[in-house]
Parts: sequence; structure tokens; C-alpha cells
Amino acid sequence: MDFSLLFNGYAERHGDAGWPRQRILHECLRTAIRDGTLAAGTRLAASRALAEELGVARNTVLYAYDQLTSEGYVVSDRRGTVVATLTAPAAEGAAWRAPQGRAAAKAAEAARTARGGVAKAAEAVEAVRGGATRAVGLGAAPVSLSQRVRNLRPLPGEADRMGAFVPGVPALEHFPITLWRRMLERALRGMTVLQLNYGDPAGEAPLREAIADHLRASRGVLCDASQVFITDGTQSSLDLCMRALADAGETIWIENPGYGGALAAARAAGLAVAGIDVDDDGIAPQPDDWLLRPPKLIYTTPSHQYPIGSVLGLRRRHGLIEAARAAGALIIEDDYDSEFRHDGAPLHAMQGLAPDAPVVYLGTFSKTMFPSLRIGFVVVPAWLAGDFAQMRAQSSARGRVAEQLALAEFLRSGHFLRHLRRMRRLYRQRRDALVAALQKHLGSVATVHGGSAGMHLSLRFNDARIDDVEVTAQAERHGIAVNALSQHDTQGDSGWKGLMLGYAQVPAEQMEGLVKQLAALIHLAAYAANRSIKTPYQHARRTSGRSRR
Repeated sequence: MDFSLLFNGYAERHGDAGWPRQRILHECLRTAIRDGTLAAGTRLAASRALAEELGVARNTVLYAYDQLTSEGYVVSDRRGTVVATLTAPAAEGAAWRAPQGRAAAKAAEAARTARGGVAKAAEAVEAVRGGATRAVGLGAAPVSLSQRVRNLRPLPGEADRMGAFVPGVPALEHFPITLWRRMLERALRGMTVLQLNYGDPAGEAPLREAIADHLRASRGVLCDASQVFITDGTQSSLDLCMRALADAGETIWIENPGYGGALAAARAAGLAVAGIDVDDDGIAPQPDDWLLRPPKLIYTTPSHQYPIGSVLGLRRRHGLIEAARAAGALIIEDDYDSEFRHDGAPLHAMQGLAPDAPVVYLGTFSKTMFPSLRIGFVVVPAWLAGDFAQMRAQSSARGRVAEQLALAEFLRSGHFLRHLRRMRRLYRQRRDALVAALQKHLGSVATVHGGSAGMHLSLRFNDARIDDVEVTAQAERHGIAVNALSQHDTQGDSGWKGLMLGYAQVPAEQMEGLVKQLAALIHLAAYAANRSIKTPYQHARRTSGRSRR
């Protein structure tokens, strides 16, 4: 075998791949073995001799031989390095052939014994023999996912998007990272040997106590540390609650439009979703909803409805609690960004409106601090705390002790409250700048909703024919990341067409220019809807889609 000719020919064909010479040699020899150019039993040249023949370093040859040996293409014996007799796993793409002769007879006998009856035995033999006529790839057969996963739908994301107005992301550049790093280092230095073990499945006690103290003082939540359970964030909390508090097939009410993460968790848990309409004052169930679609769970965001931004009034909060109690339902109150109240006095959490309120309260530090912290919490009614603790002990992932201890100090020391005060002032300024720009450039075609709290507001189009999904796509091309309200519909058409704009990350001085760009796209879409014509970018989008197909 002329290895020099073999190597140089392969290098000419694949040299533009930018591979190092050791990989070229390895791929060259492997290809030659697989296609039969180097037959089983062929003795390869000694590493030193082959290196001299090819004009490469000996280590290059040794690397290639080692790789081929580990992959089963060659073996070493007294004669040196020899091409192995390939089995199916080493020969990529090799066909599997059905047993013939005695092997087929044994298969038939086994089928008769196991399945009973000549007909089934014949089917087994036919199935085996049928394999001889078709090549079966070595890759694993595709595994079907569960129906729960297949029920999921793509949801508008936040974490993987970049650009102005991304909802749900705080002003990260204003977080006191140096202070946080110092607290984290102090927590690590102070950890004991016991704290290196698996942590408490409910969460570290100092953090649970600090959260309970903070919630009682700032949100009116009635709880102690035994009712607080630490999670990996809101989505983890939702998944936990929907698996723990309802059985598959039972009904959960979710606001319509509403938070896609809650919808995803409900579907993954196999719950029946009923979308409950939202108006300017929040979730608005009708008498027929209680009669025709009685819920086991009610998911709501009363302090800043997601995505509209409306605030559920006190009378409606009490009414929902009383109706849920009468129906034997539990309310899941997601209080995700209620710490930021810009106008008027903040309302206390629904959980604290009555000592026996049937409310499970959710919170997160992703909005008040930073998303990668991945720490949220669930506050359950006292009568549920024991069962919840038992379930967490059997199913909870435990860890991140240092982060939990550092966060406990951040809360107890007052740094958290000081950070919140700074962020409230900042977000109020940015909210004011955004609202002013929206009213100036879009006051004739859209209405602002939900700006009194939180980190986002919604812009509802006055003309429901405007395609908010198309506007979102066009804005993305201009570096503006908004969400279409219609993409948050949980069931049917909610009737809300418009955009969800997060303003926490956008400096006030940039609002005017960004809104002006966005307004141009919305006015163009409004013109198209009014004239019932395609906009130039809609036409181009459809044309480019056809050309790709």
C-alpha cells in the first residue's frame, strides 16, 4: 500500500477544511478502512516509518493510530498495528442483516414459544426475514416525547432576546455587583462542613426567615418561615405548584391574555386550561365561568397583570377570594414585580387579605435583583406547609447554599430595600419618559395601559385589525424587542391587540428616538389595516418565504 499517495490524495481533497495534519491522517486512514481500501488484517506501517514516508512528525502518526485504536478500527498485536475486522458499531452506516438458516429457525421457535400459535410465530419469522431486505441504520430510533410535552407551544421568550424594550429584564448595570460579590465571598468563607452536604429541601433557614420578615413588612403577607419554600425561580415555582396542587385533567384558570410560562406549566402537568378574560381592572371571571368551568386552581397576577399591566382592585380581590373558597379552589398569586409601584399606594398581597385565604403566593428575585440568581419562593397556607415540606423532601433539587446565605444577608442588612428604592426612582423616570413619547407619537392609534407599577406597560392598538405579530417582527429587525399582546392569548382570541414594552433597561434619554422608530412601523401597519392592503415589508416577507421553499 502506497500510504503517501493515499494521504496526499486525501489532503488535497480536504485540505481547505483547515484541519491539522494529525486529523487529516486520522480521517484518511479511517475512511480507507471503512470503504475497504485497507482491508481487515492489513498491517499498517510502523509509526516511525510512516512518519518519514509522509514527511510528518511521529507524534502525528501516533495520534492517528491511538484514535483508530480507541474507535476499534485497528488493533495492536505482535505484527504491529493491524486493521481490525469491523463490527457493526465501528462501521458507521453499516446495514444490519437478518439471521438466515439456523438463526432464522431459532427465531421462529422462540416466537412460537413466547407468543403461542403458528400464526404469530410466522409473523415473527417474517419480521426477522424482512429485515434482510432493508438496511437498518445504527442510530437509535426516534423516541416519542410525552403527550404533555407535545401539548406545549412556542412562547414569546425574554431571556434569549436582545434589544430595547425586552420585558422582564431589570436595569442590570445598576445592580451593586461589588457589594453582592463581597457578601457572596463572606458566605463562602463562613460555610461549615455541614453546609457542604445536601441542603434543606425547603431552602436555607436564614433565607426563609428573611423572606418571611420582608413579606410581612412590605407586602402584608401572613406567614412564618415554615410556610416559605425556596425554588429556582417563578417557572420552577409554577411547575411545583401545578404538580402538587392539582391532578391531571383538573381545571386551572389562567388570565387571558396571560403569562405563557403558567400556560406551559399547566399543560406540562396535564391540567385543563380555561382562559379567563382580563379587562382594565384585571381578571374578570363571569358567573357562567364558575358554573360551567369550575376551577381547582386559579392563576393570577393581581398586582401587575401580565402582560396588560392592570391592577386588580380591592373589591375584586375580596370577591375572587370568597368565590374561590366557596368553590374549593386555590388561588396562585404571582407577585412577580409588585415591589415597583409608581402611582398611588400599593395594595397588599391577596394572600394577606384574610388569615384563611386559599392563596399560594409566588415571588422571585429575578426582577428585583438579577435573573441569573435563579432564586424564587413559594408561600403556602399554614395547613399545607407539612405536606408541601414532605413532597419537597422527596423531589427537590438542593444546593446553592452560598447564594442563599448571601441573599439572606442582603435582605437582613437593609441593602435590598435601599436597592429597591433606587430602582423605583429609576424605573419611574423611565416609565414617565416612555409614556410621554408614546402619547406624543402614537396617541392617535394606541392607548397605554398598565404603567402604574412594575417594569413594563402595554400599548393597545385602537384598531384591532393591526397585525401586532407583524409589527413585532419588523421592530426586531430594528433592534427593538417588544412582545405582541395577541401572542399571550391563553385560549381563543382575548381581543387584545398591541405591544408589551419593558422599559427597565432603556435610559430615559433614549425613549424618544426608540419610540419614534417604533411609531413609524405601527403607523405603517395601521395604514395597511385601514386600507386593507399589504405593506411593502409584508409583501417582501411572503416573497422571501416562497423563495426559501
